[in-house]
Amino acid sequence: MDTVRVVCGIIFKEDKILLCRRKAEKSLGGYWEFPGGKVEPNESESDALIRELKEELAMQVEIDKHFKTIIHQYENVQIELIAYGCKFIQADFVLIDHDEIQWVEKKKLLSFNLALADVPIAEALVPMDSIS
Repeated sequence: MDTVRVVCGIIFKEDKILLCRRKAEKSLGGYWEFPGGKVEPNESESDALIRELKEELAMQVEIDKHFKTIIHQYENVQIELIAYGCKFIQADFVLIDHDEIQWVEKKKLLSFNLALADVPIAEALVPMDSIS
């Protein structure tokens, strides 16, 4: 089975991180995720992230550095989820694949119904002493 390479942004604005909820009719509908999308052939991860955020959210970010890579097997596809820390610049928040967005405090990330591949990223972000 081929692995689909997906890049996502951990987008910081002040002390909060952006989460987006996938539209019900999309794959993983209703789940929250760090925004991003598939890396196309011959496309760098950073170029893919910039393109996907512009297409899906009309957003501009400054990419900082690689944070974490997760391999996750869903029922019918394996994905390699590559997460980058990003600084929010601006957005019109035109929602294409999502029906809601929220800026979330790190300690509250795990209270959202996250897509399973995104959970280990959120766990790595949440300070251990804030888990009750």
